[in-house]
Amino acid sequence: MVRAEHGEGARRWVVGITGASGAIYAVTLCRELLASGYHLHVVISEAGWRVLKEELGWNATKRKESLYRGLGVEEGDPRLTFHPPSDIGASIASGSFRVEGMVVVPCSMGTLSAIAHGSSDNLLARAADVMLKEGRPLHLVPRETPLHAIHLENMLKLARLGVRIVPAMPAFYYGPQTLEDAVRFMVGKVLDGMGIPHHLFKRWGEADE
Repeated sequence: MVRAEHGEGARRWVVGITGASGAIYAVTLCRELLASGYHLHVVISEAGWRVLKEELGWNATKRKESLYRGLGVEEGDPRLTFHPPSDIGASIASGSFRVEGMVVVPCSMGTLSAIAHGSSDNLLARAADVMLKEGRPLHLVPRETPLHAIHLENMLKLARLGVRIVPAMPAFYYGPQTLEDAVRFMVGKVLDGMGIPHHLFKRWGEADE
């Protein structure tokens, strides 16, 4: 059973970004959380930086600068804390540091496997391990197709531990017209699971505005 943190850790979320395709999901989610007043602790894997460079044109050599610019905030903004994946002594590596939970978006199959098997050889995997051991919400957004048995078994193992698995599967019932519409739908579904209000897509049964 997972629980949200209150008090000291309220309004803090950890966001992990890995090397699966779909970096735009992570960027959109981070922007929405920042706009909603959350403090983000962001850790990006080496492969995650490669995808940010290939898909969004980010400068992977000036990483902190690229992150702040890409999320539309001034460097030094207290709402955003950047952690290198090698910094296993970072605040988010300890269960005593209170946060509401963690999202890994997009989540590669390699990272999902590391989390499922308790491998904590980098900060991103360690932070996810902390969520599990402390009973805090952990949301994974896998982006891979097709899936083989090992992928599915790892997802099932984590789901049974209370991890929320949110595959990057956009819907079409609301009539998306652009790629941005599809991205906003997926990010909205992630925010739904986090319990954070938003207006990113039209819900089924809602009247046209």
